[in-house]
Amino acid sequence: MNKIITLPLILALSGCSSNQIKTSEAPIQTPSTYQQTSTPKAALVSLDLPAQIKSQTRHHSIIELSGNSLFGWKDTDNVKESSQQESLLPRIARYLKKGIASWYGPGFHGKKTATGEIFDMYEMTAAHKTLPIPSYAQVTNLENNKTVVVRINDRGPYVGNRLLDLSYAAAKKLGIQSEGTGKVEIKAITPLQALPHIQKTAESQHKKVYLQVGSFGSQRKALKLQDKIASNNLPEATVLTSTHRKNTTYKVQLGPIKSTENAEKLSYQLARIGIKDPQFVTETRQN
Repeated sequence: MNKIITLPLILALSGCSSNQIKTSEAPIQTPSTYQQTSTPKAALVSLDLPAQIKSQTRHHSIIELSGNSLFGWKDTDNVKESSQQESLLPRIARYLKKGIASWYGPGFHGKKTATGEIFDMYEMTAAHKTLPIPSYAQVTNLENNKTVVVRINDRGPYVGNRLLDLSYAAAKKLGIQSEGTGKVEIKAITPLQALPHIQKTAESQHKKVYLQVGSFGSQRKALKLQDKIASNNLPEATVLTSTHRKNTTYKVQLGPIKSTENAEKLSYQLARIGIKDPQFVTETRQN
């Protein structure tokens, strides 16, 4: 009898860890009722188009993820355009895991994260060992069903069996800041799926949401990207500067973002000129 050997294809995520290993303010404690799962692994999967989209008889090219289309194009008979749109689809991480989350705050507030940005314990962020950075995740406290959306911008945690290290603000919203740890479900989501939550948080902080398409240590590179956007008749991009410990970062942003539809259209336009994976950020700007 011939034996059939199946070779699973696993695309391992990798990322540069921050130089400082977090030990977290949260004490090490695992509830006795919790049974540890296997070590999490997130795999990048190329998003396949449904059969009805590929078929020339249906002529639909809209893709839905939890009610949000990735980009704002709809119903077309142009097969060439449909193929081009397919090539612009982002690669997404399909990740769903249950485990222990902790939080970190004062000891790392103001220090660099693995993305190079400065950690703010009052922002809705988190550290994860394998999910892409930056990316977004929906985190649910399995004890009280409270849910938050966080942006993964750091690596960790590196203590015990923990899966996620939340910022203080995220831990407080989930109700685990007092205990230090809690049982959670972590689900990777796309930036457009995260947008409604980001906008709601921004409103409560009297901030606006912008689409950040680049962050550089060089002003020349930031201005070059700004010129590229302008030359393609896209909305005007703004270059903002922030300085931390004598290091200046130049951030290229568009916006403010008014709606999900606005964000979809802008994301598609940017992807067509090779600018992919922009991130939503909140800013307070002077008039």
